Amino acid sequence: MTSTTTVVVLFGGRSSEHEISCVTAGGIMDVIDRMRYDVVPVGITKDGAFTLQPDDPGAWALVGQDLPTVPDNGTRVRFPSAAEPRALTVEHADGSVTTIPVDIVFPILHGPYGEDGTVQGMLEIAGLPYAGDGVLASALAMDKHVAKAVLEHAGLRVAPWTTVLRRQWQADELGVAETVAAHGWPLFVKPARAGSSMGVSRVDAPEQLAAAMHLAFEHDSKVIVEPRVVGREVEVAVLEGRDGTPRTSLPGEIVVAEDGFYDFAAKYLGGDEQLLCPAPLTEAQTDEIRSIGARAFEAIGGSGLARVDCFLTDDGFVVNEVNTMPGFTPFSMYPRCWAATGLSYADLVAELVELGRRAVR
Repeated sequence: MTSTTTVVVLFGGRSSEHEISCVTAGGIMDVIDRMRYDVVPVGITKDGAFTLQPDDPGAWALVGQDLPTVPDNGTRVRFPSAAEPRALTVEHADGSVTTIPVDIVFPILHGPYGEDGTVQGMLEIAGLPYAGDGVLASALAMDKHVAKAVLEHAGLRVAPWTTVLRRQWQADELGVAETVAAHGWPLFVKPARAGSSMGVSRVDAPEQLAAAMHLAFEHDSKVIVEPRVVGREVEVAVLEGRDGTPRTSLPGEIVVAEDGFYDFAAKYLGGDEQLLCPAPLTEAQTDEIRSIGARAFEAIGGSGLARVDCFLTDDGFVVNEVNTMPGFTPFSMYPRCWAATGLSYADLVAELVELGRRAVR
């Protein structure tokens, strides 16, 4: 059987989540149905160069705690400057030039310059279909402050927060510290537009705040500060429905070590955490979080996929955030939730590709 669909797997990127994007790309290359799809791996280096990379899942695998990165191999991939033809131009290191027809792009990019609507906008200008969320939903969900405001407006309960701009912190550290202290301790300090827990700190006392703020500002000029929400960390995976109605998975639960939090190392390098799929919830709780996931997805104008993260408190569910390109490695929560619901990793990849092909942007 001849392959009929060419899928560009776009990965790497300039964000601090570059390496995990590479691992995700390797996972997709490993399971994608080669009888249905031809794969063109395009890796973006940390400097932002678009390069043609080998179609070798093993090259992008997580080995121990060694994370892969996109090397600059001298190739340059140019996206079309007009809606037709749908083809990439590849300039090879030896000076030769080739073109590769494209049916769809699967951007597996986390964080800024990929998950935030920037790449999605580039693809729309180029007239290339792509998998996943569109420009607005990507940009909206990427900004934790804006996302909270939109979700709250949609009637969903969100965790309280204070937003701090870098200039505000630089102008009045003491005043900002007094404002956020009103939330009580401990606090969590997060870059507003980053993911995979990059730059996130738990602050247990006032003297720890400055260091946490400076770390967060290394990743973003906007930071949000939240009080600790006491509750179980429960997440639900959302997938666009063929009829427009969002599909939701069985929820999963993150169980972390006491007084810990689910940071980058715990997510990807192993730690004192467990991912429970499905989460041990009552039928009513399961139905409720699946409803919350669908409502959150529709509130941001989602398409393709999203993971909705909640806390289950004594007073019910509180939405923490929505991720439009959640962790998508084979061992990440999103595909594990779908596997528990009956949709395998390979079938999930295929479904996202087909949803992207038929999407109306």
